[in-house]
Amino acid sequence: MTPNQYTPEEPISSIATALAPAALGIVRVSGKGCIELVSRVFSRPKALLEAPGNTLVYGWIIDCPVRTDKDKSHPELVSGSILEKPRNKFGVTDDIKIDEVMLAVYRAPKSFTGEDMVEIFCHGGPAVVMAIQNLMLKIGFRQANRGEYTFRAFINGKTDLTKAEAIKEIIDSHTDVSRSHAAGRLAGSLFEEIDSIKKLIVDTLAVIEVEIEYPEDEETIADSFDRKDIETALKRLQALKDSWRGEKLYQDGARVVLAGRTNAGKSSLFNAILKEERAIVSDIEGTTRDWLESWASINGIPVRLFDTAGLRQTSDVIEAQGVEISRSLVQDADVVLYLVDSQTGLNYEDRDFIENCKEPLIVVYTKADKDGGVVRSLARTIEFPSETRGEITGVLGAEPLGEGVASNEVRARGSLSPLYCKISSKTGEGLSDLFEKIYGILTAGIAGSSTERTQAGLGSARQKEAVSAALESVQHALVSADDNFTLDAVVQDLEDALDALGEVTGDVTPDDVLGSIFANFCVGK
Repeated sequence: MTPNQYTPEEPISSIATALAPAALGIVRVSGKGCIELVSRVFSRPKALLEAPGNTLVYGWIIDCPVRTDKDKSHPELVSGSILEKPRNKFGVTDDIKIDEVMLAVYRAPKSFTGEDMVEIFCHGGPAVVMAIQNLMLKIGFRQANRGEYTFRAFINGKTDLTKAEAIKEIIDSHTDVSRSHAAGRLAGSLFEEIDSIKKLIVDTLAVIEVEIEYPEDEETIADSFDRKDIETALKRLQALKDSWRGEKLYQDGARVVLAGRTNAGKSSLFNAILKEERAIVSDIEGTTRDWLESWASINGIPVRLFDTAGLRQTSDVIEAQGVEISRSLVQDADVVLYLVDSQTGLNYEDRDFIENCKEPLIVVYTKADKDGGVVRSLARTIEFPSETRGEITGVLGAEPLGEGVASNEVRARGSLSPLYCKISSKTGEGLSDLFEKIYGILTAGIAGSSTERTQAGLGSARQKEAVSAALESVQHALVSADDNFTLDAVVQDLEDALDALGEVTGDVTPDDVLGSIFANFCVGK
């Protein structure tokens, strides 16, 4: 959708809830004349037509012949009933009751879209919801496009783009932390931060414009205005830009792959993290031949968790394919958990994998609840390249690492030192330590990675690009002032910064960008 495609005279309808058995289903309509249209198939049309905004009306949705003033053969619906219902040749009325409903009535401009709206609350069976939606299309509504309700809200000034994008973020969130970050943007935290930065720039521009109109004998251009506000704006823009990496992590999540030999405990750990029996656990080697995937939360970070086939040489064609898939998943992982049975310890295949793994790696000794075991320091059992051996020994030492060290010990991808952890999937021992290490790897180098929000964060790559452009323009304005450029050059840089920030909130966003944003929404929102 683009502003040129927006036609408020064209009423729209869509199903706003999932098509699955549920207690409640919602069909949402919006646009000019939508209340009048719904009244044609409602058992209490007068009550609906006279209902004030933000009220509920009880009745039935009825599939009946559409009555108009031009159709004199059928009396109008009045006072919540049909005075004389049309009958077929068998003497039976043509009306078909679809469902008992509550109608939420919203009148412009006090609605989500800024237009007249009705939300039909019905029973949540797919057949019921589809019947009502099909009836809406039959009586004159058009099927809404993806994100069209939010788009109409944006066009009608009911929301800005930061809040609009936050709606999709909330719908797509996988953890409470990612949801809370999106809720902050929906509440206006990012808009307020952008607006505050824009004010700093506008105030500086006002001072410069006065200086241009009424110049004084200043030694340099930099002396012509106070740089304090612009320098403050620069710092806040940099903080916003830096926030995107962390926000992207909480939105998109990370890939955590469980790898290791057969019977190392991968499926058991998979189930323990999910807190449900998703993967089959067996003492038979090669039980897991394919891979399983599920979303999980690691200290508030959404992760796509992969349980993979055991890494070993096998003559079984199907299992061999599973092993190859496992190796491919490892190469795309953000964190690899390499599991080792603490009862048997490391063998040559384990050491070869750990030494050659290029992804962030945590070696997890499993079955800590069992007696005995041969858990040893990796630094003493693996021959790493000479240039990293001393570093690894210093990291691992002879004892398991404590909590919270991961973020301090993570190296750049391709030269990572493995971390060490001992767990029991059966008792839960060591899982919190494992989660801390995963969290440390994923948040290493991310500014403000704490789950507690102290400032607004960016919610999309589009916002990040616009803020980066604004940051560059402000930086150039300060350089221009320092290099004694004309004040007009400084003004142009600052105006460019304002235009870039306007793209974040939607003040100057091109139509094609708007179309791309709302095309990714779900239908009904």
